Amino acid sequence: MNEPGGDLVLAPGPGLRQGLVVPAVELVERFSRSSGPGGQGVNTTDSRVELVLDVESSGAFSPTQRERVLTALAGRLVGGRITVVASEHRSQLRNRAAARDRLADLLREGLAPPPPARRATKPTKGSQRRRVEGKKRRSQVKSGRGRVQPE
Repeated sequence: MNEPGGDLVLAPGPGLRQGLVVPAVELVERFSRSSGPGGQGVNTTDSRVELVLDVESSGAFSPTQRERVLTALAGRLVGGRITVVASEHRSQLRNRAAARDRLADLLREGLAPPPPARRATKPTKGSQRRRVEGKKRRSQVKSGRGRVQPE
C-alpha cells in the first residue's frame, strides 16, 4: 500500500517488469480547503490534496519509460508535470491516499505498451455472399413498394 508521505510504489505489470518506485522527494503535495460538505470543519481544515510529479526530470523512469509516459499522458501534462487532485473525502489523510492511488493508476496506464497493430484480413466468401443476398432481398422489398400498375 502506498503510504502518504512515502515512496510511490508501482507493482510489476504490463510495461513494468520489475515494478517502479517513485521517491517521495519527487512528489510534491499541496493542501488547500476543499469545497462541498464537511460540517463545522469545512472552512478550517486543508483536506484537498494536489499531488504533482515532474515526469521530465524524474529519476525514477528509464529514458524509454519517460518517453512512453510523456507521449501517452501528453494531454494531462502541464510543463512536463502531472497533477492529480483529490477532495472527495473529508479527511486529508484519505485524500492523500486517493491522490497517490490515482497517480499510480495514471502512471500504470501511461507505461503500458501500445496494443499490437491490427492485421487487415479479407472478408470470407460466406460473409460476402450473405452481404450480397441481404442487399438483393432489401432491393426486392423496396421495389415492391412502388405504385400498382393496372393490367
